[in-house]
Amino acid sequence: MRAVVITRPGGPEVLAVQEVETPEPVGDLVRVRVRAAGLNRADLIQRAGNYPAPAGAPAHIPGLEFAGEVEAVGPLVHSWQAGQRVMGIAGGGGQAEYILAHEGMLVEIPEKLDFMQAAAIPEAFMTAHDALFTQASLQMGERVLIHAAGSGVGTAAIQLAHAVGATVFGTARTASKLERAKAFGLDVGLSPQHFADDIKQLTHGSGVHVILDFMGASYMEQNLAALGMWGRLVILATMGGVQAQVHLGQVMSKRIQLRGSTLRTRTLEEKLAVTRRFSTQVLPLLANGKVKPIVEQVYALHEVAAAHVAMSEHKNFGKLILSVD
Repeated sequence: MRAVVITRPGGPEVLAVQEVETPEPVGDLVRVRVRAAGLNRADLIQRAGNYPAPAGAPAHIPGLEFAGEVEAVGPLVHSWQAGQRVMGIAGGGGQAEYILAHEGMLVEIPEKLDFMQAAAIPEAFMTAHDALFTQASLQMGERVLIHAAGSGVGTAAIQLAHAVGATVFGTARTASKLERAKAFGLDVGLSPQHFADDIKQLTHGSGVHVILDFMGASYMEQNLAALGMWGRLVILATMGGVQAQVHLGQVMSKRIQLRGSTLRTRTLEEKLAVTRRFSTQVLPLLANGKVKPIVEQVYALHEVAAAHVAMSEHKNFGKLILSVD
């Protein structure tokens, strides 16, 4: 089968499409013929040699989410049969013609969505849903601040928070991304430079209840200032650094909860639980169009290096997708 291969750590030029062995499904594993795969910032970090694949995932084939058709099943599989359209998350290996997945990690693609749209869903919407509702316990009527509002996870989180009646604040690198995000439920767009002061003014000093952050150290001071009493901060990435000065007085006086979260390194049991919650709570919203995947651009598999360059430039709104047909 064809697969994107990281030939050595480095820039986009180290990516190649090569022929590798097609995996065989055993036990409770399903072989999926991948039609499309989402690109994520983790793929860029892995390509550079700074984010090794977890145990059991292909070491040199990136890809954390995929969409396609069930092609073959192991002898213990009971949930799926050949020809069904499915999508899911993976520890790696999604950017290939075939991938093996545990039967409980697959979700049926809603009828109205094509493979390119479906490939934009799993990592973004599962991460956003888990962060907002499992990690941060977002409630109807609360205020939430979502950084990187134009990213895949950001656009998914905006829609999910809006769907439960939260007031949604957001930051982005450009004003145009914030303007586009308003069509998906963003209530207030803010500058990353002084969002804490703006939130204090807009909320009359009350702050927000929940923050989803991708920057880490560089936003820590403002994040703590922007949170109100019993605020919850969930850190999903550390693009702005890993070492931060934390004002413990603010954490204590506001009873702030600080959590770090990532899907890739969780156990199979934890990922199965995330997938089940997604299937029951988010999939119906995708099926009826109340929330939707946002695809910025589709690249052919051999254009993967160009897709990496595009993502590194931070210009996309929503997801970049690789077509594996």
